[in-house]
Order: sequence, then C-alpha cells, then structure tokens
Amino acid sequence: MNIRIQYLILLLILSISGYGQSEAILQEEILSFEEYLGYVKQQHPLIKQAELTLSVGEANLLKARGGFDPKIEVDYDRKKFKGTEYYDELNAAFKIPTWYGIEFKANFEENSGTFLNPNLTVPDDGLYSAGVSFSLAQGFLMNDRMATLKKAKFFREQTKAERDLQVNTLIFEASKVYFEWLEATNEQRIYETFLANANQRFIAIKRSVEVGDKAAIDSVEAKITFQNRRLSLEAARLKRRKATLKASNYLWINNIPMEIQEYVTPVIPDQAILESSLKLTGITNTASFLENHPKLRAMDNKIESLNVDRSLKRNKLLPRLDLQYNFLNTEYDQISTFNTANYKAALTFSVPLFLRKERGDLKLSNLKIQDANFQRASEALTIQNKIEAMNAEIASLELQNDLVDAVVQNYTALVMAEERKFALGESSLFLINSREGKLIDAQLKENQLQVKLLTSNAGLYNALGLTEDLTVN
Repeated sequence: MNIRIQYLILLLILSISGYGQSEAILQEEILSFEEYLGYVKQQHPLIKQAELTLSVGEANLLKARGGFDPKIEVDYDRKKFKGTEYYDELNAAFKIPTWYGIEFKANFEENSGTFLNPNLTVPDDGLYSAGVSFSLAQGFLMNDRMATLKKAKFFREQTKAERDLQVNTLIFEASKVYFEWLEATNEQRIYETFLANANQRFIAIKRSVEVGDKAAIDSVEAKITFQNRRLSLEAARLKRRKATLKASNYLWINNIPMEIQEYVTPVIPDQAILESSLKLTGITNTASFLENHPKLRAMDNKIESLNVDRSLKRNKLLPRLDLQYNFLNTEYDQISTFNTANYKAALTFSVPLFLRKERGDLKLSNLKIQDANFQRASEALTIQNKIEAMNAEIASLELQNDLVDAVVQNYTALVMAEERKFALGESSLFLINSREGKLIDAQLKENQLQVKLLTSNAGLYNALGLTEDLTVN
C-alpha cells in the first residue's frame, strides 16, 4: 500500500474518530474510482457475506459425503429376573457403505441365556461373520445416498455462481453510487463558478450605478441573478452531501464504517482505469460471456440437481430386491476357514401393485425440470437483450457526449462575446444572463451525460455478470 493510500485511510479514520482538522490540513483530497472500488472489494461486509455462501455449499457437500462414512454399531441387550438370566445378547458390527448401494459388513455375535431365542444361539466363544448386502433392482444404479451426494456437488457449484452474482451486483451498485457522487460534486462546482461570476458582475454594476453609468434597475437584475445562483448552489450542496453519505455506505476499513468528509472528492476516471476496475479491458465479443453468466450457471446447476432427483424417482419404479450374504466362522483370525459351507443369507422382495405414489413423484419431477428449463431460456434471452441494450446505450452516449461538448464550447463563446459587447455598451445584462443560463444548462447536461456514460459501463459489467478474484482478509 503506497503512501497516498495510507494518507487517505488516515483521513477517513480521523473523520470517524471525531478528531478536528485545521484549515491548513483540510485541503481537497481525491478519492479515485480505482481506490474506491479497491476498498469495496476488499473491505465491504457484503463481500465477506458472499464468501459465506461458498462455505454453505462446502458444508452441504461434507454432510452428503457423510452418508458413505464407515460405521461401528454395538447392540447389547440383557434381561435378568429373580436370579435367572433370561438372555444376554451382544451384537457388534462394522459397516462400509459404497457408491452403488453395496455395503460390506463385519459382525460379531455373543448370545446366552435360559430363554434365548433358538435362532440366536451361537458358540460359547461367539460367532464372527463377514459379508455383503446390496440391492439388485431399486437402489443399485441410483439411491438416496448417491442422489444426496450428487445434488450436494451441484449445489456447491450453484453457491459459487450465486456468490459471483452477489459480488457483481455489489460492485455495480457501488459504482453507480460513486458516479452519483461525482455528478453531484461537478454540479456543485458548476454553480460555484457561476455564482462567482454573478457576484463579480453584481459588484461591478452596483459601482456603475453609484457613479451614474448604469440604471438602478440593472443593479436589481444583477442581484436577482446572484440570489438565484446562491439558491441553485445551496440545492447542489445538499445533493452532494446526500450523495457523499450514500457513497460512504460502501466504505469500510477493518469492519469499521467510514464517513467521507467534505474535503474528499471524486474524480472522473479515464477509460483505461474504468475498464480495468470493471474488468472490461480487452472485451470485444460480449456474446461469448452469456454461457458463463453466473445467473445462468446457478440455474444450470439447479436443473442438474433436479435431473438427479428425477433419476432417483424413476429408480423408485423398480421393485425392491435386497440380498445379504455373510460367511460365518468362530475364529476371526483364520481367514482361510471362511467358506461357503457356513453362511447366513437373506432375500427381500417388495413392489407396490399400482405405483401411484412413485409415478406421481416422477411426474412432479418432470414438471419441475420443464419449469426450470423455461425459466432458464427466458432468463438467457433477458440477459442477452440487456447486454445488447447496454452496448447500444454506450455507443449512443459516446456520440451524445461529443455533441454536448461542442454545444458547451459554442455557448461559452457566445457568453464571452456577449460580455465583450456589454463592456462596450452594445448589449444588456438581460442578454448576458440569458446566454449564461443556457451555458449553465449545457454544462449540467454535459455533466449528466458524462455520468450516464460511466454508469452504462458499470451496467455492462453487471449485464455480463463479470466476476471478481477477491482475497478477503
């Protein structure tokens, strides 16, 4: 960070701390557009809030991966009454779920008791088993665990796109506010200049009236013009103060809100700085940015998640056929003794007769996907038209700025000529004020068109959905 930026930070900190400044120190300090956006990108709380969106996506993905975590289960049940041990049952298992609904399982059973269920009888030293369970129809190619993990991955990508969209919108809004502050500042300067002109003219005419060179009514007209200029300047000062406070909303340093003081002023950025700050440098084919627009990326990932959900609903139409097979042995450390002669197996089959619930769920999933695709197509067209509209607006405003600049120059020449004629006694104060009023209107128009062009560039940045490479401290 260079000395200039450090000095600006000091000024901003002093402004919030309430320390007084001497008149010698309160000189005009420029806050450029590049510096302003730098603070917004690095310090604004909404930037940090947008980063939290990524954390939500990562947390959901971590949660979904938890469905494939190995598990240890222990089930112990015992009953003893009046000195008789009815049963003492211990069942410990270690399970490893896998992707295609296949689950590996290692188990140890140790059961005893007078009234033990016969099918739970095992050797005195317990019984070990190792086996596998899986689904042959429903749940094999798609199951709840697989669907949850796939959707979590798409949700993570969706949160990245939403984060980019939030940051893009914040930078756009902050840029608009800076340009509003710039417009209000330039408007105040215009009125300050013409107030000074009106004041000098009023003083000169009043002296001429005193010596009898001018009629008294000229002094009244000059005073009215001076008063109107003061009124316009006061309105411009209020407008600038409100715009300054609005721009202050986007300035934070170390989680402390800053207030821009009166001696800090904005400046019109040149085209290179404007394009660099808004990531517009080198962009010629704006249509190519449509596919990578964060809003469309978010919608694409949402549609992919809905497709996964549809696959799961479609899989529910299959019958449920679950198979378990476990090798049995009394010695866990003798793997060679596990064989097909000692085993425990189970087969489960079920299927709804009408499948009305499953068919209804699948139909709802198809409708949701259709709705999302329609919305995506509509949004893509809206974004494309917005990009084209912003390009057309920028081209038009560039031409308008050239035209209004010529108008201002011509009005300036008219006012100067009228003032020379007035000095020679060939014109009147009324004509000077009339010419000057049109010059003021032309300069205000020039100021508005300059700001509109800057805002349109920010609008193009927003329409393209450009992203920021941020490092949040």
